[in-house]
Amino acid sequence: MSAFNPEEYEGVLCPLVTPYDDGHVDETALAELVTRIDDAGMDGLVPAGTTGEFASLSDEEYRTVLETTVDAADGLPVLAGTADTTVSGTLERIETAANAGADAALIVLPYFHGANDPAGNERFLSEIADDASLPIFLYNIPSCTGQEISPATVASLARRSNVHGLKDSSGDFNYFLEVADRTPDDFRLFQGFDSYVVPGMLMGSSGGINALSNVIPETFVAARDAVAAGDTERARKIGAKRIAPLFQQCVTHGFAPATKAALESRGWLKSAAVRPPLVELDSAAKDEIESSVGRALRDVL
Repeated sequence: MSAFNPEEYEGVLCPLVTPYDDGHVDETALAELVTRIDDAGMDGLVPAGTTGEFASLSDEEYRTVLETTVDAADGLPVLAGTADTTVSGTLERIETAANAGADAALIVLPYFHGANDPAGNERFLSEIADDASLPIFLYNIPSCTGQEISPATVASLARRSNVHGLKDSSGDFNYFLEVADRTPDDFRLFQGFDSYVVPGMLMGSSGGINALSNVIPETFVAARDAVAAGDTERARKIGAKRIAPLFQQCVTHGFAPATKAALESRGWLKSAAVRPPLVELDSAAKDEIESSVGRALRDVL
């Protein structure tokens, strides 16, 4: 694990899928995907998140995914998903991530049982931050946890020295802007909705952590570079014409199934297999996704 530098968390980070082969984690395919993402110019990696089907991995598989990612990362920052429903379980996952060589940890609110008062959410996250062996990033994904991390809670936690940023997958851009307004300038704010990554960067966010960067990293790099160059019109066109239509496939079919189908269509995965309760997409949906991938890469490659 290299020395943590929050300034490295800028641009677009990839929330990696977890490839499977005959029911098992395909370490070779994962390492090859990491290399492709690195070669495309991406800024970091996020293994074992929502798109990575973390909740379907055994403890041993979780460790394997993190170790494989770190080994293949070639210096890219690794922000490990460390979600669990308990403080102690989250801390154990953070320790596993630290031992695997990850640079930081992404934490969520408990899923299934939500807080009966907003103060409970802050207590949960604060107790993790108190004892975490890695720097912390928050992950707001109310569709999976049942509750949002309120802007007030984010602002409070942002005052802690080891809480460095937030990934927002709420799809609520007003929430995103409110968090940006209530947190320090050096707090790293990442947009988790792919179709909002360009608007987010144009509004001054740190960047995005976006499922489709597994599939079309060149497109996300082009959008990032256009924003950095002040070419707002090019950035807008990439976001609206290349990223948003393919992202709608993720919204319709689910992030891991759609992303894996897109990777299969590009020849970057030999199997689009997912684990229950997710199901692989049918041929008609795969055909639509393949067409969207082609459009997403047009004028970018």
